[in-house]
Amino acid sequence: MAQCVQSVQEFVQDSFVPMVAVLCSEEAERVTRKNNLNFAELLRPFCRLTSEGHIRDPNNQVQVVKNLRICVNNVVTSPNTASAALSPAQRQLLNEVVLSCQPQEGAVTTVITAGEYNLNFSATTPWFEAYRENFLQSMPASDHEFLNHYLACLLVVSSTEAVPVEQFLKLSQEQHRIQHSGEYTKPKWFIPNTLKYYVLLHDMSEGDEQRAETVYEDMKQRYGPQGCYLLKMNSRTFSVEEDEQIPDPWSQYLHRNNLHNQDMLDDQTVNTAAVENNTSAAEMDCYHLTEKDGVCNSLESHPLQLDTASSSGSLHTLSTVNTDVKKGARDPESMAGGAGSHGASLTLNDHDHIRQFIQEFTFRGLLPHIEKNIRQLNDQLVSRKGLSRSLFTATKKWFGGGKAPEKSINEPKSTLGLLYPQEAPELQIRKMADLCFLVQHYELAYSCYHTAKKDFLSDQAMLYAAGALEMAAVSAFLQAGAPRPYPAHYMDTAIQTYRDVCKNMVLAERCALLSAEILKSQGKYSEAATLLIKMTSEDSDLRSALLLEQAAHCFINMRNPMVRKFAFHMILAGHRFSKAEQRRHALRCYYQAMQVYKERGWSLAEDHINFTIGRQSFTLRQPESAVIAFRQILSNDSRQTATQQGAFLREYLYVYKSLTGGNEVSLPQLPLPCIHSSATRVYFGRERRLAEGEKQAATHVSLDQEYDQDLAAMWCHLEEQLVAAANRGIVPVNFQPTQCCLNSQTDNLRHPLAVVEEPIIVEVTFRNPLKVSLALSNLALLWRFTADGTPKEKTTEELAGEAVTNEETLSLGMTQKDDIITTENIPDFHMGPEETKVARLRLLPHRTGQLNIVGVVYNLAEASSGEMTPSSDGQQTTDLMVVRGRQDLKIQGPRLNQTKEDKMSVRHGPDRRLDPIITPSMPLMEVFFLQFPTALLCGEIRKAYVEFCNVSSVALCGLRVASTHPDFFTFGSQATTPLTPLSPTSAENCSAYKTLATPPQQGTLASEMLVSAEDFSQLSSVMEIPIGNPLQPGESTQLPLWLRGPDQEGVHEINFLFYYESAEKGIKISHRVLRHTVFICASRSLSVQASASRSSVPPHQSLEDKGSGGTLVFVDVENINTSESGVREFHIVQVSSSSQHWRLHKCINPGRDKDCKLTSRERAKLCFRATRCKPQQAASDTIEKYTFADLNLGNERIVSSSTPCGDFFFRCCRTSESQRVDVASSRTSSSSKSHRPVPSEDITNIIKKCNELDLNIIVIWKAYVVEDNKQLILEGQLHVALQTIGKEATSLTPKEEAQEMVLLKFKSDLPLPVSLPSAELSQLIKTNMHYPETYTHPFFQDSLCLVPVTLTLSNCSLAQVDVIIDLRHKSTSPESLEVHNSYTWVGQTQYKLQLKPQEVLCLTLQACFLQAGVYNLNTPRVFAKPANQGAMCETSQQTASPALIIINNA
Repeated sequence: MAQCVQSVQEFVQDSFVPMVAVLCSEEAERVTRKNNLNFAELLRPFCRLTSEGHIRDPNNQVQVVKNLRICVNNVVTSPNTASAALSPAQRQLLNEVVLSCQPQEGAVTTVITAGEYNLNFSATTPWFEAYRENFLQSMPASDHEFLNHYLACLLVVSSTEAVPVEQFLKLSQEQHRIQHSGEYTKPKWFIPNTLKYYVLLHDMSEGDEQRAETVYEDMKQRYGPQGCYLLKMNSRTFSVEEDEQIPDPWSQYLHRNNLHNQDMLDDQTVNTAAVENNTSAAEMDCYHLTEKDGVCNSLESHPLQLDTASSSGSLHTLSTVNTDVKKGARDPESMAGGAGSHGASLTLNDHDHIRQFIQEFTFRGLLPHIEKNIRQLNDQLVSRKGLSRSLFTATKKWFGGGKAPEKSINEPKSTLGLLYPQEAPELQIRKMADLCFLVQHYELAYSCYHTAKKDFLSDQAMLYAAGALEMAAVSAFLQAGAPRPYPAHYMDTAIQTYRDVCKNMVLAERCALLSAEILKSQGKYSEAATLLIKMTSEDSDLRSALLLEQAAHCFINMRNPMVRKFAFHMILAGHRFSKAEQRRHALRCYYQAMQVYKERGWSLAEDHINFTIGRQSFTLRQPESAVIAFRQILSNDSRQTATQQGAFLREYLYVYKSLTGGNEVSLPQLPLPCIHSSATRVYFGRERRLAEGEKQAATHVSLDQEYDQDLAAMWCHLEEQLVAAANRGIVPVNFQPTQCCLNSQTDNLRHPLAVVEEPIIVEVTFRNPLKVSLALSNLALLWRFTADGTPKEKTTEELAGEAVTNEETLSLGMTQKDDIITTENIPDFHMGPEETKVARLRLLPHRTGQLNIVGVVYNLAEASSGEMTPSSDGQQTTDLMVVRGRQDLKIQGPRLNQTKEDKMSVRHGPDRRLDPIITPSMPLMEVFFLQFPTALLCGEIRKAYVEFCNVSSVALCGLRVASTHPDFFTFGSQATTPLTPLSPTSAENCSAYKTLATPPQQGTLASEMLVSAEDFSQLSSVMEIPIGNPLQPGESTQLPLWLRGPDQEGVHEINFLFYYESAEKGIKISHRVLRHTVFICASRSLSVQASASRSSVPPHQSLEDKGSGGTLVFVDVENINTSESGVREFHIVQVSSSSQHWRLHKCINPGRDKDCKLTSRERAKLCFRATRCKPQQAASDTIEKYTFADLNLGNERIVSSSTPCGDFFFRCCRTSESQRVDVASSRTSSSSKSHRPVPSEDITNIIKKCNELDLNIIVIWKAYVVEDNKQLILEGQLHVALQTIGKEATSLTPKEEAQEMVLLKFKSDLPLPVSLPSAELSQLIKTNMHYPETYTHPFFQDSLCLVPVTLTLSNCSLAQVDVIIDLRHKSTSPESLEVHNSYTWVGQTQYKLQLKPQEVLCLTLQACFLQAGVYNLNTPRVFAKPANQGAMCETSQQTASPALIIINNA
């Protein structure tokens, strides 16, 4: 239980005090009324004695009486029979006592730390103590006990009476009539001869003091000096000074009768569902006026009857509560003391007189009277005990024992059992016990209670037995020195008997209050809590609420505090307080319990508590607290049902509407829907226009695209290349990549730059956490704008640097500030249950300056069918339940992790995506593509057009483009671009190539053209777009664009980044970019494989140019196109070459006069002779010159050195070279780690130059496609780069293979012996054999046949070579033995020669045959090494195919 002001001993003693009645004459009443008090109220502050009293017990032992308090009351008669329950008036009084006692503002609270809980609550409960005190004082008197029966009666007469003695006689007779006539059941008297004490009241301001003394002396003669008293009062003369000095000790005692202060009135305006009490104002007046003198019995209904409308309905009902009860409550006549202060006519001496009177009455009148009665009762009981107890019991059993037990007429037998007559010995024992208890003789009292208990139990008088058990337990507890333990089981039995057998909840409640306080004092909190919880029932919500609250305090005050039990019982107490219309106490209980449940996962409990707090706060006129509580319900992720959530939402909207009243100036925060602030995206610039007819707009950036970190890095890299190209190859230090769309993953540390008259789109992500739909309307952005310091035109309203906001205009529905920023409004925004939805809100700035986007503002309503109807009634409900508010967009920046302080603490950097700087106008370009394909064949050339439009008010220039696939497109080169129309034509077979009509001729040589690589100036990844002059506002231009299908099949993502600048300089934004992404589906066309081999014809026989060896080029073409693409056949129309050193000379294909056609899966092989370029042409200039040679196989020649053929050739070569360089560098770096090459670089150079070819083949084809019953001609080109003789090259890029896993080596192996690449060294010397194919010899005449054979050796390298020729070599393989075992070489069989660079040498050899047959002469082995190398470098040279000779016998 909570802490109390009194100790438990003081509390129990004050619960049972001697009762004294008061009877006043009318004149005496008039005298006391001068002080706004009746006589009983006048005495009340002085009823506690400050000095000790003494009595002697029956054994003549002196018993000290300490701190005694007496209770003085007016005599209130009642003819009604006694009831086991409190009257409605008493219940109402208790209700008001608790209502008026509220916790003070700023009162000291207790903080308890239990585990992880920190609870802050009030340790004292004064409302409970006030209830308990009033409850004990208002208990009805009962026949089974005498503790609250009157022991004495004060007869008060004024000295101003004509004959005071006659008045005393009348009052005495009145008292006797009340006690003995039997007409009244109330009041009850302790003993028949009640002590009468005569008090003469003298008014010092009116009466004659001498006469009063005379009358008093007469009284002493009549009644004895111990039976009367002269009380002088009202001796005060009025003055201002004394007015301020005299204290008022009555106020604290009389506050229960004057409960109608303003707080109570405020509560009662809410509680007027104190229709619960069915109490009209008149009935309340009746109660208040008669409380002092009699009881008004008009209150018949249960005072805590539940009002279903207010408890289960909605707040709409509560708001319509009638407030008429204020009239009755504020009626001055209904107040107990009326107007004015108490004791106004009394001085401090008068206070002392009253105090002295009480002491005199108690010590000289009351205590001796009690002592005398204890002796008398003891003597009676001792005389009765003279008989044997067993005999007495047996006599009583057989003959009735001299007493006639009666059945109660009013009570069933099972409730009370027996009713004893007043003179019954068991009641005399009880009477004596009660007298001893009242004068603090607890040991004798316990003994008597114990004896009486046995008698009552033997008679089955359960009510009497329960009372004896109760008081025996209390007496045992109060005995000094505690000779025996507190018998708690006595109390438990008594409570159970009162409650279950006697059905008397009032006595059971008193018993529980006493026992719980005693148990608490002994630290038995758990037992006390159990006892209090058992006492809760449905018959009294107020009692149940108070006891549950005390049980909760017991749980929290235990040695190991039980926090959750504390909270649970606080909730139960709050619920019962609410039912008892004690809303302030209910609210306090719920707040205290909330400390335990908050943010600990008890979501349903939290919802219940917050909902109740919201309701109670609203009904107590605390709408701010109600709004906060309802916000909590709606903000959390609720697990409630949809119906419940809808009810929560409606309550919140109603409370919120009531709070604002529709005239709010500042918009408050709304809890719904939830906003994911970090997911907010901001887009700067206009949204792209969609395609117009055949035009396809650039994709650029839009809010529909997902952010990709890798893509962003790619765009940034492209932009860096463009900026570097525009700034002479250097990227500026302050370069920041353009970010059109900002989100949580972009770099938001700097203020973004927006442009005047270009929209800013903010995408806000809303989430509806509820299972009910929400209807948002008039959704707009809140912003704050600070204009630049030097605007051109200034209004008086907005000064430079002064912030302008649109909050007031949006909250009050005023006209927008469209001259600064146009704010777009979304009229309706519907959100389904648990839906996440984005809203795109637009702003259009019209001035430069600093803009801060603060939040969003909108109307919130619950979406339901009734509110969506357009009828007038529906409109009214919508207006009623729609609230306007705002939510701020607060975005937390990235966590800082740079410095040590950042790492040690949690710091976040700024996120400025919502704080753009508005800059002056910039050019804005739109790009459209015409005839742009989505699917191409690999290598297909297609001509498209691109259109650039300036849609801003500023001229643009410096147009450039960068791409991830620079080999995909070209704008052509200025020097070689053919004249093409600038507008697209609809001719189906319009070729993209520059063609010349040339009829094919037999043995035509290639057409050659020398081209400088610089003519194709756009070889870097950044291309300048040739638009000529700056593009003026509103202008557009169209350029041709050639495209080439990627060499690899599949879907390719190709990205373009267009760059442009403003013609005006010195603007904050240096440049702008426009993105475009296309997806091209490339399907297979042709596969070209090329290889080169040295011609076996001796050079001096093959060409007129001596010393330049011929090379054969084989081009193998296969149609690998699948039939799905609709390609009927491919035609190879031309093969061209491009190289600095080699050229295709002529086509030596046997069927060269026919056009080469390939249908699906067909192959063709073309053979060409290649020769070296003329030395003087190659070295004519320092600039690299490329020789283009065209060999057309059809009727027209395509100029391969012009656009677009040459452009794509150079682009593809450049990209493949860069790839080769990368691969080569990685190979060399990895190989250099394994073993270091010992020989010098000369060998490598020699070998390279020996086999180097560097010839690029361009195969130009046409494809015939049938599409929609039309025949289309597609054209394209494939490139093959022949680098080395003998190595095959292909047009298909090989797919990357995963690298094989290599074992880790932690210890380096010994270096391997150097092995030179024999494959390359074996091609230093080219050999040719010249001999007759058929030789006839008469073997019968001459057995030996000698045939001359010429061996031609050609040095293919540019270095001196040592050559060894060995003719003695014999092959060991059986196949070769069969072929040449019957011939041999004769003459010199081994030669050692030295050949100069590119020298050709002929040797004449002799072959000797023994018989006719077919022989292979290609058996000599040729070894060669560079002249300056050691013998280790000697390598066997590759020989030609078998040289077969036929020897015939003549």
